[in-house]
Amino acid sequence: MSLLKDWRDHAYGLDDRTPEGKEFWLKYFNKEKSIYEELLEHPEEIVSGTIKELAEKYDTDIETMTGFLDGIDDSLTLSNNLDNVTEDSVVNLGYDKEKLYMNMVGCNAQWLYELPQWDKLLSVEKRNELFKLEKSSHTVIKPPKVGRNDPCPCGSGKKY
Repeated sequence: MSLLKDWRDHAYGLDDRTPEGKEFWLKYFNKEKSIYEELLEHPEEIVSGTIKELAEKYDTDIETMTGFLDGIDDSLTLSNNLDNVTEDSVVNLGYDKEKLYMNMVGCNAQWLYELPQWDKLLSVEKRNELFKLEKSSHTVIKPPKVGRNDPCPCGSGKKY
């Protein structure tokens, strides 16, 4: 069984309305926040290593590290193939700053996109621009409807 499947079965199998589920997600989000703080603190350093090494580096277990990798994978410059990873698989955490910020906004992870470490990476104007861009990308804008008595859009002059 793959690490990713184990993580997803465990994490998404929990009911987040139960005390156990709430405790699990709270613990995960706190660990995720601390890993992001460290990654954003040193943006020039491209972190790579085995999942086991990264779990030790960030003081967490392999399952939580796999969950973190699953979450950050869309923001990486070079995606890790997480479907078949083992704890000895080498992964890379080189991320695209703007993509990461927009994905955090897209997930409504306010505790992540408001981290003070972003101040050194992206200007306030740039963050506001990315925030609006991400929020507007999910907004449906309908074209104006042609009314009953409006001329036909084909240009024939007849009523629609």
